Amino acid sequence: MAANPMSQFDVYRIGPEIKIGSFDISFTNSSLFMIVSSLTILFIFNLGSKKNSLIPNKIQLLAELSYSFIAKMISDTVGSKGKPYFPIIFSLFMFVLFCNMFGMMPYAFTVTSHIIVTFALALFVFLGVTIIGFIKHGFGYLKLFVPSGVPIILLPLIVVIEVISYLSRPMSLSVRLFANMMAGHTMMKVFGGFVISLGVVGGWLPLSFSVALTGLEILVAFLQAYVFAILTCIYLNDALNLHH
Repeated sequence: MAANPMSQFDVYRIGPEIKIGSFDISFTNSSLFMIVSSLTILFIFNLGSKKNSLIPNKIQLLAELSYSFIAKMISDTVGSKGKPYFPIIFSLFMFVLFCNMFGMMPYAFTVTSHIIVTFALALFVFLGVTIIGFIKHGFGYLKLFVPSGVPIILLPLIVVIEVISYLSRPMSLSVRLFANMMAGHTMMKVFGGFVISLGVVGGWLPLSFSVALTGLEILVAFLQAYVFAILTCIYLNDALNLHH
């Protein structure tokens, strides 16, 4: 019998149980892969920035391309005002990307397949952007909910819709990432189960689907990190430039 495709998302404790009151803060497989992702990012970019040679090696080239990619994204969406926020957007993009990519490895754990993780990241973005908006504009930031050119009679309805849309940002940002990663990995597990159950003779078709799906999932892993970062830039643009 094929393994349950949802078992790959199980969070389990590694080491002793640690509790603070009613909160369980034990070290888990999810914690492990967050740390592995973070340390890998630090290692790669530390190694890539040690020797700034005229002809870059592969690690240096990866670091430079990543830097240029995020810098251009911020410049295109936020403008010059977004430069001070480069470190946090770069860190978010790389963390989500590496968590997604590590989840593609056999026997690894996909951190971003859990909505509690993606929601925590999205809530951090939402609160940070909101605080920046009020710091920059004071209560004038509330103009974001009052689009220009709207007839007075429709204004109350539009304001309510805008407020609901704004407050739903962390949920939509987190669900988009979580749902894509969970659905893709579930499909890969299902087709992998078909390959095993059908054997060598009958398993070639699901095997070919699995190979194609793996390539697609690698692309999705990158795209979801990109979408998360660019939506963060768009929200930051609203906070800094108050465009609506």
